[in-house]
Formats: sequence, structure tokens, C-alpha cells
Amino acid sequence: MNIRTVRTVLFAFVVLVMSSASFGQVRISVSFGPPALPVYEQPVCPGDGYIWTPGYWAWSDDDGDYFWVPGTWVLAPEVGFLWTPPYWGWADGAFVFYDGYWGPHVGFYGGINYGFGYFGEGFEGGRWDNDHFFYNRSVTNVNVTNIHNVYNTTVVVHNESRVSFNGGNGGVSARPTAQDEAAARDRHLPPAAVQTQHMQAAHGNPELRASANHGKPPVAATAKPGEFSGREAVPAREAGAPYNPPANRGTARPAAENGGRPATAVHPNDLPPMERPAAPNTGNAKADQKYQQQQQKLQQKQDQERQKLQQQQEQEHQQLAKQNASEAKKQQTEQKHQQQTQQLQQRHVQQQQRLQQRQAPPSRPPAAPPKGKQ
Repeated sequence: MNIRTVRTVLFAFVVLVMSSASFGQVRISVSFGPPALPVYEQPVCPGDGYIWTPGYWAWSDDDGDYFWVPGTWVLAPEVGFLWTPPYWGWADGAFVFYDGYWGPHVGFYGGINYGFGYFGEGFEGGRWDNDHFFYNRSVTNVNVTNIHNVYNTTVVVHNESRVSFNGGNGGVSARPTAQDEAAARDRHLPPAAVQTQHMQAAHGNPELRASANHGKPPVAATAKPGEFSGREAVPAREAGAPYNPPANRGTARPAAENGGRPATAVHPNDLPPMERPAAPNTGNAKADQKYQQQQQKLQQKQDQERQKLQQQQEQEHQQLAKQNASEAKKQQTEQKHQQQTQQLQQRHVQQQQRLQQRQAPPSRPPAAPPKGKQ
């Protein structure tokens, strides 16, 4: 299976250390799509100020498998902020993952119908009013005995699909609206620490892997992050659709052959280590020692160039985040980064080849014929 990481390191590391400089950007892509969204009930809202964050399928490079991150209620990090869910989209021949984020408006999340107010566009589950969050009882599970700031607005859902990705064969065909583009330029916050811990706990639970639950996770939603047991841990009622992953998904991963690195490098950290030739043994100890020193010097120089380019590209990512750049601008930057990285790799390979050619013993000229004979 061809897996291409579009950020600097593997998903298991990248998502666990989300930063405000990198959320909302493309992180990883996978060659086959995630399962359909399972059917499940929403647990009761645990208290005032909690906002529903729907469950989604994430990817584990460690396991070569999708795993379910249960939906859960999370306290908004700031008054007035709403959650834009993550989503998968088909792009450049692969399924690409986009992070969720907090902001004053709900942005584009692929047109995916996550339910409970997230029906493909915007959010119908509640709204902020005078520093208080009001819940729409028609689409959220709220106990009015404990929470009084509620209203009831009927929502007509036009998208009943359980498909969990945008674009491609069988995906949702939604595209960002003008409001989505405007929301993308808002000030955003990354997933809260409890959300990251929640995802980490899901990643470590073998029962939540798609290969184990076949699209019907035993814990589909929780009342609070990380609470995967007890009455408030809700199992899926059924899978959204039959799940048939590729048979070779766990045996043909680049992770097993190339240290988990992507097949197409976008950033220097995506590149595999340079292959260094074995220590020479030409019989000329002095020449062998000189060649080894040249190899070490070249390796240090190339490592420094990789680090410099990596830092430069990271700074550009941070600038894009500060500018609330559009997805088109981010994609242009990633394409530029990919070209820079490939040029660096080609230059390093050529440098290595030239050094090896200098080390090769010179070809001996043909022996001169004995004197007097032609």
C-alpha cells in the first residue's frame, strides 16, 4: 500500500504533537479510503458549555490501519468558538487527511454528514448568545433538567450518506462555499489537549481498529474525552456500510521497507537516510582513510543542508498559519516544498556519485608490447 505523509513525520507522532502552527493543514494521505461512518447514538451532554465533536476515522502508520476516534463532548477553548471537524478528501491520487480546528465560525469539513448538527455544511447543533452556548434540542441530546439554555429548531437533512470522505470514486462532491473560505481566514485554535489525549487513547485501543471492528466500533461515542468504559461509552449500532479493505494493506506498506517514510517526499524529514558506501579496502590505507574522511565531511554537509531546508519550510508553514492562508495557497506552498526537497535529494545523490567515482581505482592502460614486436 502506498502511503505518503504530507507533513514531516508519521501520523502517530504528528497528530499527538499538534501545534497552532500546523493544524488545519494536510498531514497524511493513504491509498485506500476510510470506512463509512458508523451509526450510533449521541451520549447526553455532560454540562453547560460542552460542544459536540463528532467521531471520525484516523490513520495509524504503526498498524497500517484506520482506527475510530469516538465522538465526544468537549468544552470550547474560548467563548464564541465552534468546532470544525477533520475530514478525508481525495487529492492527487490518494486520500488526504485535514485536521479539525476551533474558531468563531465552522469552516469546510468536506460536506461529510457526521450527524448531530454537522450535516455537511455549518453546524445546526447550537449557537453562542451573550457568552452562553444554546443547544438545539432537535439534533442534540441535552438534559433540560440540568441545562436550560436550549431551543428547538427543526433541521431538514438532505444528505443521508454515511460516506466518510470527500471527492474521488463514491465520495461526497461538496466544495467550499464563500462562507467556508471566509471561515478559513478566521483566527483558529488547534484541538484541545483533551482531544489529543482522547485520540491517543483511541489509537492505543486495538478494538477500535477498522480491521478488528469492520466499521462498527465497540465505542463509537463518549460523554467526555477518554472515557471509553461505563454507561456513557456508546457502542455503534451498526456499520455505515460493509467494509472491505485491501487484503495487502498490512504487508505492502513502505513503513516495513523504508522506515515508514512516504514514497514521495514533500519535506526533507520525509527523505530516507542517505545510503553510505561501506568503508573502502583498496589495499592503500592512506587513500582509504582520506576517502572515509571525505565521506564523513560530505555527510555532515548534506545533513546540515537538509536541516536548513526543513527549518525554512517550517517557517513558511508558520507564516501561512499566521496569515490564515487559503487551502489553495497552502497547496501551492506544499508543491514548492516538494520540488525543493526533490532537487535537494537529486543534488545529494549526484555529490555522492561523484565522490565514489573519484575513489574508484583508475583503469590500467594496456600493457606495451615487448620491444621489437608489433
